Amino acid sequence: MAIKIGESPLDIKLFKKVVLEKATIEIAQVALERVERSFKFLKDFSADKVIYGINTGFGPMAQYRISDKDLKQLQYNLIRSHSSGSGKTIDVLYIRATMLARLNTLLLGYSGVHITVVEQLAAYLNHEIYPIIPEHGGVGASGDLVQLSHLALGLIGEGEAIYKGERRQISDILAELELSPIEIHIREGLGLINGTSAMTGIGLVNLLNSRKLYAWAIFASGMINQIVESYDDHISEELNGVKQHIGQNRTAKKLRHILKGSQLLKKREEKLFKGLNGEKVFSEKVQEYYSLRCVPQVLGPVLETIDNSCKVLIGEVNSVNDNPIIDVEHTNVFHGGNFHGDYVSFEMDKLKLAMTKLSMLMERQLNFLMNDKLNEILPPFVNLGTLGLNLGIQGMQFTATSTTAENQVLSNSMYVHSIPNNNDNQDIVSMGANSALMAAKVINNSFEVISIHIIAILQAVDYLKSADKLSSQTKETFDKLRKIVPVFVEDDIRYPDIQNMKDYIFNNPIDI
Repeated sequence: MAIKIGESPLDIKLFKKVVLEKATIEIAQVALERVERSFKFLKDFSADKVIYGINTGFGPMAQYRISDKDLKQLQYNLIRSHSSGSGKTIDVLYIRATMLARLNTLLLGYSGVHITVVEQLAAYLNHEIYPIIPEHGGVGASGDLVQLSHLALGLIGEGEAIYKGERRQISDILAELELSPIEIHIREGLGLINGTSAMTGIGLVNLLNSRKLYAWAIFASGMINQIVESYDDHISEELNGVKQHIGQNRTAKKLRHILKGSQLLKKREEKLFKGLNGEKVFSEKVQEYYSLRCVPQVLGPVLETIDNSCKVLIGEVNSVNDNPIIDVEHTNVFHGGNFHGDYVSFEMDKLKLAMTKLSMLMERQLNFLMNDKLNEILPPFVNLGTLGLNLGIQGMQFTATSTTAENQVLSNSMYVHSIPNNNDNQDIVSMGANSALMAAKVINNSFEVISIHIIAILQAVDYLKSADKLSSQTKETFDKLRKIVPVFVEDDIRYPDIQNMKDYIFNNPIDI
């Protein structure tokens, strides 16, 4: 059954169904009527007026009037000239997200485009036709001009697209499916490319993937605390409840939930509060290292960042983000800067920071497991073989360390790296697409780091023979993960293990 789009605001669940699960869509009749009204109003209203992007040039060339005979050519020129991106083609998942984001804003009925535009976007989504969109080009104001021009190029039947996993000329794909390219009527070029849909679509995918990472980080943190038999008061409601931060308290609650019933966590009241310990130098640690003890305080801000960014980006995807705005209700056309991507760019910068910190936490926990002088219960590098002859997870740790370091560099802000361009017409820009794509890279890196950490955790549990003492929820997940990467003693090529674990945790979100 097709999902109706345009009847009500797009939420993250609906976005996930269409983008990730590739649900078939159908445009609601009420949305089609809004689009038609907007187009008809603009057609009549613009007949004897000067309106930017309809009978004027673009950007700093807006001072030049365009003759009536060239109005349609103007829109084609805009699309073709701005289809000038470079670099790698972004993943089809991000292209699909961009298409849905653009469709959703056009269906609000403030863009003055012909109804065939939204129908074509819906058809491309349903047929899984993905116009090539390169990673480099957008500066984030006037929105994602370059990325969206490549999308628009596909809609007019030009350029290339990915269809059934192959990169082909889009004209051939349309002929095969008996589809026709859209035609320009008034401002379809500008209406398609002026907005924040690429950065927003990519950003929403980032947020869905960030939630997966957060949940797996909770699991990993719960596991390492069981491995070292931590005291449990650092996740207690009493301790965390005296801090007024929702993310911290929710994180601590999630840890308590997954660790319920564990036979490995210790009670401070039983070990240290009975006045029976007479040691001058305590053989057991009185408090755990920060990477184990401060998980609620570290991952709490990460959770709140994800939640807040999701709120902002859902607001953006349901907003009118092009220029000018065709206002049927007030019978006017308003010029401004709704295409500016600062909201999205800022949130993606914050998300990058949060995911980098998450990867740093995972790397520190991994390092704790690797270093026998720190944990005092495991062999060096969780080596289950012969010390000296075998190397355990030593090689994997290099990868985790290197990848975390890359995250630290990538987490530098794009939001504040505005560079004036467009003959200084665009004298302050958002760099939103760059920020969203860099956040995607950080998230992908973080999956690599946590995959290595999880492999080390599995090895540690088997070395200590403590699997049966794990909490029931973590034991169930442990058993599933052990099927992905079985216990190993001898040295072997390990990069397939990392990839297999990464694929598994990415495609199998843990419910915490």
